[in-house]
Amino acid sequence: MALLFVKFVVLSLAAVLLALDGGGGGAYAMGLPPPPPTVNFSIGVQGMVWCKTCRYPGYLAAMDASPLAGAVAYLRCRHGHRRVASIKGVAGSGGYFLIETSQLTSFTSQECRVYVPRSPSRACVVPGHGRRGLPLKFEEFVKRDNGLQGLYSVGNFVFSPKYPNKCY
Repeated sequence: MALLFVKFVVLSLAAVLLALDGGGGGAYAMGLPPPPPTVNFSIGVQGMVWCKTCRYPGYLAAMDASPLAGAVAYLRCRHGHRRVASIKGVAGSGGYFLIETSQLTSFTSQECRVYVPRSPSRACVVPGHGRRGLPLKFEEFVKRDNGLQGLYSVGNFVFSPKYPNKCY
């Protein structure tokens, strides 16, 4: 039963995306049902921000890294060459961030990336992921009080010190 509901939600979202994308005669001409008015769908994107080699609070020996609190992450989506959405999230004390929005249901995950443009640490400033951002990877559907959320993960953003032995 739950699988049937998920399939219905996915088909309904596809219909919404086609209708918003201006897909000719609309999604209904393709035989897809209209989305139920009671389903509220949102997007959640999670990730972590780390400082490599520095032993700050929360240091994880297995990664040789410490979480970076206060890092600002941006979820950015583009249609073609035009940026149409940018939503901000901030990493908490454990370096974890979660960006939640209901504004992006008209985008595909391939059109969105997450960026952490700079480190909140003065010592850990060299980005290990470059300037391209990280792609979204689907994790799961999460049932919320107000509807359904598609939860995505981007993994780890890693910064390292400019001078390896200087982690002030």
